[in-house]
Amino acid sequence: MVATSVPATRQTGWTKYAAVAAKGALLLLLLTALIWPDLSGIKGKASTARLIVYPLGAMVLPLWWFAYGRAKSKLHKTFPWHADLLMTLPWLIDLLGNRLNLFDTIDWWDDAMHFILWALLTAGVLTAFAPRTLSRGLTAFVALGFGATAAVVWELGEYVAFVRHSSEFQTAYTDTLGDLTLGTLGALLSGLIVFQARRTAN
Repeated sequence: MVATSVPATRQTGWTKYAAVAAKGALLLLLLTALIWPDLSGIKGKASTARLIVYPLGAMVLPLWWFAYGRAKSKLHKTFPWHADLLMTLPWLIDLLGNRLNLFDTIDWWDDAMHFILWALLTAGVLTAFAPRTLSRGLTAFVALGFGATAAVVWELGEYVAFVRHSSEFQTAYTDTLGDLTLGTLGALLSGLIVFQARRTAN
């Protein structure tokens, strides 16, 4: 999941092309959602908000790097493509899952995505921003802090954007509790993996 043990000269190899390809695929899916909204899988699911939030989410790290990190980052000497890939994949996978209608046709898909995508996103954030000197406990706490907060913000956004007006409203409370739990557990697992990968690299 995390490429922290790969030498810097190799981190700009396949991870760079994979990150660029992931962003390209995300852009393509977003464009098709604009052109053919009925086929996007996100119609009626806060499609306008997703069309804004998803590209911003995928571009957070590059924007931070070129505005600040390139000159002052003490954690990375070159752009962290591995972290960028991890932070891009959740948006791409979620959009692709909606495009293929997997969220509505596979019972366990939504639960799996909350666990896996939060793990990927948290791994990317930790790899990009968390100091390598953090202990296992502190890494776990940072992962939980980010993952749980991001999960709450996501659920609030879903509620405001479309859940309160949809047929899912009656079951939203139970579903939200499950989503928050799975997202938090995914973030915690990610923190432990990032710590172990960094310790192994050292």
